[in-house]
Amino acid sequence: MKLAVIKETKPFERRVALTPEVCKQLVLAGFECDIEKDAGTSSFFEDAAYTTVGATIQNDKSTLLASADVVLKVNPLTNDEINSMKKGAVAISFMYAASNPEMVNACVNQGISAFSVDAIPRISRAQKMDALSSQANLAGYKSVIIGAYHLGKIFPLLMTAAGTIKPAKVVIMGAGVAGLQAIATAKRLGAVVEVSDIRPETKEQVESLGGKFIEVKGDDSIKIEGGYVKGVSEEFLKRQQEVIAKHICEADLVITTALIPGKKAPMLIPEEVVKNMKFGSVIVDMAVEQGGNCACSEFAKTIEKHGVTIVGEANIPSMLPLNASELYAKNIATFLLHLATKDGFKWEMEEEITKGSLIVHNGVIVK
Repeated sequence: MKLAVIKETKPFERRVALTPEVCKQLVLAGFECDIEKDAGTSSFFEDAAYTTVGATIQNDKSTLLASADVVLKVNPLTNDEINSMKKGAVAISFMYAASNPEMVNACVNQGISAFSVDAIPRISRAQKMDALSSQANLAGYKSVIIGAYHLGKIFPLLMTAAGTIKPAKVVIMGAGVAGLQAIATAKRLGAVVEVSDIRPETKEQVESLGGKFIEVKGDDSIKIEGGYVKGVSEEFLKRQQEVIAKHICEADLVITTALIPGKKAPMLIPEEVVKNMKFGSVIVDMAVEQGGNCACSEFAKTIEKHGVTIVGEANIPSMLPLNASELYAKNIATFLLHLATKDGFKWEMEEEITKGSLIVHNGVIVK
């Protein structure tokens, strides 16, 4: 089969779907790899690195798409990209199908199949394919570095001849993959870390990393599916805000990570709370692409409001493009090799990973 990797065109995106190292593995497994010219440049992978491992560099994107059996990408394919694919071909990327109905319809109209890596089920045998986790892990690390950059004080306790500097206090909202990495990073830098999460089972994980868990009594409105929060009531969110408001107002840095797949991010920090925060404190809103956890955050902007610096970076994993691409490429190659061989796809429609991630099959919506 012929694999095609196209250059990402989404603003603020620097990742690439396959690295030269992973291309080499796929070429050895019998696949052909065609790479659009300069697709890996922003991730620090030169075209020559791809050709060295047996991949072919293509200048014309339309020709590349038209000849591919499988198109690999990081972000959802555009309608133009889908319309350039041949009937019966397969697209694999982050699709976020629930919030991209136009893209799904384009796949149907073109008669192609589409797998969404964000829909891969969170089961043990799919861990090596879990691109959401690999990217969130890096984002959690980088969010702390971003916060430290904007904060006007150091993180650790420091005893000097001129006096003692108290450690910074960091509050992290959400103890998923990104939140746990943020906890570990902030602790390594010497901060005092407090953590809020609506899932009580995360308390042990938080404490194992040295964080203090802020407990909010849950209710029946919280719906967890496959490790993700799928829904929560406004009443619970209001109660959560009340409990953690005091902690936020005493914090030097607040990092929010709360997302609900296919929905707007939950509002965790109203403007009234921002007004009561310490002058010079910082908020890093990791959910800004889905509407934000803070009422004051703005997409792709760093602003100052009520004396608080609010960071709304558009694509945090892409700020570490080399590592993010390396991990994503390994995720997507493992996924591809689970679904197919060099001779074609297995189409095991009742197999759990296939069933969970297949959005469109030969022009027919399957989920």
